[in-house]
Amino acid sequence: MIQITKKISVLVFVLSLSWLGVVVGQNITRQVITVTANAASPSDSNKQQDRYQNLELFQKVLHFVENNYVEEVKNKDLMYGAIKGMLETLDPHSNFLPPEVFKDMKIDTSGKFGGLGIEIGMKENILTIIAPIEDTPAWHAGLKPNDRIVKINNESTKGMNLMEAVSKMRGKKGTDVMLSIYRDGFESIKEVKITRDIIKIQAVKSEELEPQFGYVRLASFNENAANDVEKALDKLESKKNLRGLVFDLRTNPGGLLDQAVEVASLFVDDGVIVSTIGRNKDQKDVKYARKGKAHKNFPVAVLVNSSSASAAEIVAGALQDHNRAIIMGAPTFGKGSVQTVIDLGQEMGLTIARYYTPSGRSIQEKGVQPDILLDDFDPKLLAEARRKQDYLRERDLKSHLINAEGGDSAKEFKKEEIEAMLKKDKKDDKDKNKDTDKEDEMTPMKFNPKEDYQVREAVNYLKSYEIFKKIASTSK
Repeated sequence: MIQITKKISVLVFVLSLSWLGVVVGQNITRQVITVTANAASPSDSNKQQDRYQNLELFQKVLHFVENNYVEEVKNKDLMYGAIKGMLETLDPHSNFLPPEVFKDMKIDTSGKFGGLGIEIGMKENILTIIAPIEDTPAWHAGLKPNDRIVKINNESTKGMNLMEAVSKMRGKKGTDVMLSIYRDGFESIKEVKITRDIIKIQAVKSEELEPQFGYVRLASFNENAANDVEKALDKLESKKNLRGLVFDLRTNPGGLLDQAVEVASLFVDDGVIVSTIGRNKDQKDVKYARKGKAHKNFPVAVLVNSSSASAAEIVAGALQDHNRAIIMGAPTFGKGSVQTVIDLGQEMGLTIARYYTPSGRSIQEKGVQPDILLDDFDPKLLAEARRKQDYLRERDLKSHLINAEGGDSAKEFKKEEIEAMLKKDKKDDKDKNKDTDKEDEMTPMKFNPKEDYQVREAVNYLKSYEIFKKIASTSK
């Protein structure tokens, strides 16, 4: 038996927003790969024979194309194309990176190269936006989740892999890139010009929604994610003990795996957070919670949607399995695979494992299923619907009894006052419609958690938790 042990750098793609400002976050770890050479079994001999026969066929095709194709073609281009095609038959995340593409990726983006601030993926073999990052060029341009990118600088994206798309969207800060966008509801493809910039993300935002009910939004799992979330929790708790927290992971495309473990450890202080299992089921890598950091004195509602991916799914799945939080929203993206990048002279990205939640669930393709499904509504439309609701109450009745404990005396409106109010309402509606018509379909929407339907519903569920606890305690 001969054992060859080689150390390699493992790059875990989690579809995020890191080095490029366009896609792909990373987690550099160290992994030992052991290659064992034993005496060949009959089945191994058959496989080897098949490999020789297939390589012979490949050589024949290569030779024929080189000598008979209508135009002269370089051998290197044919080989790179063949390798690229081979990996693309496996899954969307296995890639071959030609030297010039990988060289661009390794360039320090600081002050030199910019991105757009979007995370992309393949959906039905079409380049699709998974999430634009708030306050980035892509967000300001009005790009939204599930927008299809059909062209980049007038070049079709059909047949283009993720890494090629990334390299074409990257460029010097201040330069422009033209994206051809199709969105459900568009009558035609829209051309969107975006100016590249250095992507600086404020990953964590927090505020108090109501007294003792906090809100923390995590936009990406960058290198400071856990520290920033912890600071936000400490700040919210410093005012008064929290009765509940809304932890918003919607449109979070992921990031660093170690940060996912650290963030989960802020709520869970013991047990498994995530495990990865490769082709060899005996080689299992388990990540445990970091003890002594958990905030456990308040209930948590985690919001997710179809653009919550990878590291965000790890955290949501861990909190769900440990019964530490209620998961609300829509099923998540469903990326449960781990990739490695190996230097073979050129760079090759290969899917090597799947990751699993603490209970052993794989979220690959399925995503994390919410405990409570919540629809998402446009805050403007929801506010308008609420504004038009007008109910008759006792206090609206003429000559109604006045509350003896105090309050304003009943007052009658004069006819001219009512007419003035009606006239003003009609004018406001007309002005609002004009403003809405002027708004372009690509206008980005400012987010206010206090006006967000799903956030408000999450707060209602947190309040109901306290009520049901009281009911349960009195019924014993």
